[in-house]
Amino acid sequence: MGAVAIGKDDFQPTIDKGGIVLIDWWAPWCGPCRAFAPVYEKVAEANPDIVFAKINTDEEQELSGAFNVRSIPTLMIFRDKVLLFAQAGALPQSLLEDILRKVRDLDMDEVRAKIAKKPEQSQPKA
Repeated sequence: MGAVAIGKDDFQPTIDKGGIVLIDWWAPWCGPCRAFAPVYEKVAEANPDIVFAKINTDEEQELSGAFNVRSIPTLMIFRDKVLLFAQAGALPQSLLEDILRKVRDLDMDEVRAKIAKKPEQSQPKA
């Protein structure tokens, strides 16, 4: 299917569908973004079960700000509504595919359990 453009109106519904969602935060004037686009598209075509989304930071400044996107390209990966990965910079195809394998292999019950424990661990002891 390839990558699809999303914005603030369809961002949350895209994430809420569950499954794996990759987001490429980019801008048309960004050289590294343009260089990364063919890699992103190639991996998207090879993984039709995953949503590959693109968000134009020039058009979606409010959304970019809400996710603290300070450098582009930035890649974010959600799985079952949980943000698992956020990193600025273009990735080589082999690394992107490796990250996807790791995301697929995660035990999301275990991930949620770790997230649930975090607030308890960060509370100061009396």
